[in-house]
Amino acid sequence: MSEKTGKPNPPTASLDDNDGFVGTETRVTKIAGIAKIAAPSDACLVQIYGPEIGKRYPIEGAELTVGRDFGNGIVVDLDNVSRRHCRFTSRDGKVFLADLGSTNGSYLNDEEVLQEMVLRSGDLVKVGGAIFKFLYGGNIEALYYEEIYRMTIVDGLTQISNKRYFLEFLEREMARCHRYGRALSLLMFDIDHFKLINDEHGHLAGDHILCELAAVIKSRVRREECFARYGGEEFAVVLPESGPDKSRVFAEKVVKLVADHGFMFEGRRIPVTISIGVADMAADLTEPSSFIKAADAQLYRAKREGRNRVCG
Repeated sequence: MSEKTGKPNPPTASLDDNDGFVGTETRVTKIAGIAKIAAPSDACLVQIYGPEIGKRYPIEGAELTVGRDFGNGIVVDLDNVSRRHCRFTSRDGKVFLADLGSTNGSYLNDEEVLQEMVLRSGDLVKVGGAIFKFLYGGNIEALYYEEIYRMTIVDGLTQISNKRYFLEFLEREMARCHRYGRALSLLMFDIDHFKLINDEHGHLAGDHILCELAAVIKSRVRREECFARYGGEEFAVVLPESGPDKSRVFAEKVVKLVADHGFMFEGRRIPVTISIGVADMAADLTEPSSFIKAADAQLYRAKREGRNRVCG
């Protein structure tokens, strides 16, 4: 991939429908030797999205670079990562991040890194198709294992619940619904013509839209509900005790919210709509798979009837 100048694109990476990293083979990511000087104690990076998910990189030297070339401290061999992409610098007990003129840019908590920025524990650093979480504190082992657990229930790209957590949540709520006769609704939805968006604007734009859509909808979901990425561009919302009428009102509001939102990428507005299928708990629905199938059937009906709508 040639290095070129210009405004960086938001860094993202594509997932397949099973939340796996797309590629013909697992890329090799390794840490080169770094002199242990002038570094804060107990600081590390954990890859939470990308080819080496879960791997920890201790920050042990005054400077640590990330890029495709094997001369970097952290090597991430992805097409949307530059040869020398960004640099972490340790001084005065702090860690700073700087972009090295990369093609696709470096991002700190979704903010483009235009000048050197100081890191705080919990910050997310996006480098092309990889995302790292910065951890810094006295009990770094506890922080690391806490993050590893979090990765089992949170989607690395969108930072909402993942498929595993969704299935566990749905099964638990279905059991409660059967036991106490409570209402339960399930929404399954995806982005209309998402393949066309990827084809016309590129996969970086597509993944940017996935993240922004998740952020827009997440603000409307209550703590006792579950909003998850089911796979690819498909999402799910579980609404305990909402009832058929309330769940459909909620679905209609979400469809309008997405259609009215101004999704932007590289200064261009990309129209985005979604289709939603709604299903309600019934006595014959005893497994999460059957509940999902019922909601999916309504989702496909919404697609057939013209998209950008709610069915069910």
